[in-house]
Formats: sequence, structure tokens, C-alpha cells
Amino acid sequence: METRTEAVDLVGDDAAINLARAALFAALVGAFAYVSFPFPFSPAPVTLQVLGVFLAGILLGPVWGGVALSFYLVAGALGAPVFSGGSAGLGTLLAEPTLGYLWSYPIAAALVGGIVHRGTTLRNPREIGVATLVGAMVAGTVVIYTFGVIGMAVVLSLTLPEAFLQGAVVFLPAEAAKIVAAIGILRSDAIAAA
Repeated sequence: METRTEAVDLVGDDAAINLARAALFAALVGAFAYVSFPFPFSPAPVTLQVLGVFLAGILLGPVWGGVALSFYLVAGALGAPVFSGGSAGLGTLLAEPTLGYLWSYPIAAALVGGIVHRGTTLRNPREIGVATLVGAMVAGTVVIYTFGVIGMAVVLSLTLPEAFLQGAVVFLPAEAAKIVAAIGILRSDAIAAA
């Protein structure tokens, strides 16, 4: 009696690669959360997480960039110490002044990716103009700060102008530096070789 076996692909190669990349970017944003220091003018710390959000959207596109940041939120909610300063848990997503920023990350990554790639089909990031990259990251920043300011206002019982000042305006120079850093990373020879 002859036995035949066939390979069964439960997940296609492209899906497996994209899942791995999304998990990698979720971990990268978690690592960037450790680059965190208190900011004297805001209850929210300065971190590098937004740089990871930008890069996920640009390099993974709108679908997988959004998935990567969703993985990040799920990991943090389940207890992985991936939020700013190594914090974790569902409470961070529901009751901390930074909750709005965190919830915005998948949406911002998807928006950045959608603008950069003009849809869901990925384009080579090195062929995308600087103006498009900057515009996409500025749009992502607007989403992040909209959610962040509203979350901060609710959690800390601030007026919207107070929350806007403490949760957005004071961070604009840091965001400009992250946009410059993202463009530098994207234009580096390391990305070209990948």
C-alpha cells in the first residue's frame, strides 16, 4: 500500500513574510518605547515610538503597518512591557494620559502607508519623493496628536486648549526631528541593501 503525502500551506509565503515583518515592527516600536524621558511641560514623556509608527507605515504599507501597530497594542495589553518606560497592561490603554496616543498608532501607520504608497500596493520607498514622505508623516502626526490630546483631556480633566498645549504643541520640535530621522533612515544605504 502506497502512502502519499503532500505539503499543505496553511499560510502563503507572502502572508508569513508580512506577519513576520509586522511582528518585527511591533517589537521595534516596543524597543523605541524604552527611549523615554519625562518632559517638564507635559504629563506624557518623549519617546521614539512615533518614529516606529512612521517607519511601519512607510515600509510595510497601510495594511501591514496598521497590523504591526495592532500587534504592538495587543502585546502591551497582555502584559509585555512595550509601552513608554516599560509599562504594560490594559490599564495603560484605558486610564493613562497617553492612552490616546497609543490607540492612534495603528490608524496613523495605516494613514502614513496609504499616503506614501497611494493605496495598498507597495512602492519602493527610495522612489518616493521627500515631499510625499514629509506630508504623510505630518498627516500621521495630526492623527496621533488628535487622539492624544483628546485622551489627555479626558483622563486628566483638562480643557482641550490645555491638553493641546501640553499634549501637542510642546512636542512639535521632537516630531520634526523624528520626521528628519525617518527620512535619513529611508535614504540610507542600509535600507537600499535590504
